[in-house]
Amino acid sequence: MDFRRAAPEPRGELILSAFRFIESLRDVAEGYDGFILDLWGVVHDGKAAYPGALAAMRAVKAAGKPVLLLSNAPRRGSVVKLLLDRLGVPPETYDFIVTSGDLVHAAIEAGEADLLGGRCVRISPERDHGLLDGLDLELVEGVGRADFLLVTGLHDDERETAETYRPVLLEALAGGLPLVCANPDRSVMRGPMEVPCAGAIAELYEEMGGRVLWFGKPAQGAYRTSLGHLGLEPGRVLAVGDSFRTDIAGAVAAGIDCLFVAGGLHVHSWGIRSGDKPAAALIEADAARFGAVPTYVIPLLAW
Repeated sequence: MDFRRAAPEPRGELILSAFRFIESLRDVAEGYDGFILDLWGVVHDGKAAYPGALAAMRAVKAAGKPVLLLSNAPRRGSVVKLLLDRLGVPPETYDFIVTSGDLVHAAIEAGEADLLGGRCVRISPERDHGLLDGLDLELVEGVGRADFLLVTGLHDDERETAETYRPVLLEALAGGLPLVCANPDRSVMRGPMEVPCAGAIAELYEEMGGRVLWFGKPAQGAYRTSLGHLGLEPGRVLAVGDSFRTDIAGAVAAGIDCLFVAGGLHVHSWGIRSGDKPAAALIEADAARFGAVPTYVIPLLAW
């Protein structure tokens, strides 16, 4: 069974490790044989692809090095591919897609959900409903009839917060239901807006005393699956992401060098603009908070 916690608890101690600021993936790409890229905040902003990211992907592909897109999207990789097409990320710029939705679907299909039960109530926007297609699960309406709660996202992430779902979580907690989180991200960037994700609801449920089963980064199952697709050892791969909690913590735990994209998720909390070079002290503070130091830092992915 491959249920994992999505992130280590923040450690809070000072980490005495160096990272290197770079301006271009070209500066370090020669040292790696494959690349694992996050999507939101790295390849696109939810509205359109970043031109610099596309240039970098094309360059490493031209060098014969595979690119795998590892996303905490609570949808199947085939669905994410269609979204990437619409955002202007052509399929020739990458080789593989692995999503947290794929990992949830595979676990249930393999029978791991038998330990949870066969009746599921979900908190999920309509766009995520296809995640359970083809699976032997009974979807029920009331928490009182369910064996577990599946969370893929908020129904309206531009108006709601995790607190919106506290009454449902209280009912689930009273019934002892585990919560399956199909997207460990607490939030993502959608254009200039930061919107909450399923991970925010799951985090609240844990704080209330509930049991959460996390799928996706930084759980190590996501990296084992990714390395298997690439056919490479961890030391030959560079992971690229914009979240300390998921991308950087997960890569460090997997023994994979990582490039932190500073212009993504953290710009609001740091008070900088996307594309600005952050002060080293900001990187050091979050590295200490999450117990994970990036190998490199770049304002935005570029070649």
